[in-house]
Amino acid sequence: MTVPKTLDAPYEPPRIFGPRYRTATLGILLVVTLIAFEGMSVGTVMPAVSKDLDALDLYGMSFSAFLISGLLANVVAGLWSDRRGHAVPFLLGIGLFTAGMVLAGAAGTKELFIVARVVQGLGGGGVVVAIYVMIARVYVPETRPKVFAALSAAWVLPALIGPGLSGLIATTLEWRWVFYGIVPLVVPALVMLLPALRAGEGPAPEPATGPRSRPVAMTLAAAATAGGAGALLYGVDRLHNAPLSGGIATAAGLVALAVGLPRLLPPRALRFGHGLPTTIMMRGVLSSAFFGVNAFIPLLLTKVSGFSVAEAGIALTIGALGWTTGSYLQTRRAYDRPRLVRLGAAAVTTGVLLTLLVLVPGGTGWVAVPAWVVAGFGMGIGMTSVNVTAMRQSPDAEQGANSAALQVVDTLGSALTIGFGGVLINLIGHDDIPTGYITIVVLMAAVGLLGVGVAGRMRDAT
Repeated sequence: MTVPKTLDAPYEPPRIFGPRYRTATLGILLVVTLIAFEGMSVGTVMPAVSKDLDALDLYGMSFSAFLISGLLANVVAGLWSDRRGHAVPFLLGIGLFTAGMVLAGAAGTKELFIVARVVQGLGGGGVVVAIYVMIARVYVPETRPKVFAALSAAWVLPALIGPGLSGLIATTLEWRWVFYGIVPLVVPALVMLLPALRAGEGPAPEPATGPRSRPVAMTLAAAATAGGAGALLYGVDRLHNAPLSGGIATAAGLVALAVGLPRLLPPRALRFGHGLPTTIMMRGVLSSAFFGVNAFIPLLLTKVSGFSVAEAGIALTIGALGWTTGSYLQTRRAYDRPRLVRLGAAAVTTGVLLTLLVLVPGGTGWVAVPAWVVAGFGMGIGMTSVNVTAMRQSPDAEQGANSAALQVVDTLGSALTIGFGGVLINLIGHDDIPTGYITIVVLMAAVGLLGVGVAGRMRDAT
């Protein structure tokens, strides 16, 4: 009797919305959508906030404060996730993020608003790292590109309605209600996420024993890095008015960064070593070039092109769709990731330079829309490819540390470029926004070109 041979069915990775992953995916996307609403809304209403609180001199710092405080939370959340799991840093992050929303809405002075942004950054920083660790531990490698693409897609609804809606609220009611309005969304999102959080919280792997596994040393390094970034921005801003105190703060900031930052990153990262070191650094390069310009587009459109806050929000809304498109296209097949990242850096650089067409005499501010679609497309294919590659190159016991490192270079790069952009605006003068904007664009285009040149080093050394 001949036994028929059984042919093995081709392997199909589980669907991210299938029974195995549905709860975790929905929970993650709900929270990312919530954070996305905040991100898209704040950028749109900042001109109104600056006017109401007389805070144009702190325009860049309002973004940098969020990012710098998030840097500290990134490291602490990564350490906790590697040792104890990601549930606690996630829940604490949600709580701090919500408290920051309330404080921002209630802010009566620009100083209190900056404090609120710090609290928001602490919460957001913890949440994002916890989500990255959850993705690495819950999803099989074949599904991770789709999960990261879904994270980008979670920005679609906020990108479509967030800037326009927040601009409308700021115009018809008051900018404070943009922050207050986000708070009620926390409760249903958290209730729906709790089962997913429990489902994804398996036993953490045995923690690593390298330099980045030491909680006290890493926390001190994160504090030094965050404090150094803040001191550097403060010092540079004061150099033209108070050279002595500004110079001392600048020097102290540089020293603190030199001491703290290398300890938060994989070895050879600051030298763009082959493999994981460059993969981590490319996240910072892309974010610096993109967000260093993105934060100032609403200011340019409202001050130079005569846009209302709502119209500036619509311009950013349409441009954000490029990010989602790029992120989706990178899931279509198994691409060469370093090549995609190089293409992404080139697209970001191109989009950044194209925004200068807004300043052409007789032109229109709406030219910023296609320019930012190009830049967003580059971020979509580039950032997602960096995230996927970093998780593939990370040992299980270092997923939290490397997720934190991704966020560190992201937040530090964005904070410094946005902060320096604010300093340039202050230095050149609030009556000459075009010159300040041109200077920012030239510098960020140079950062983008650096990314084009080093992306190939993401490949592991042979």
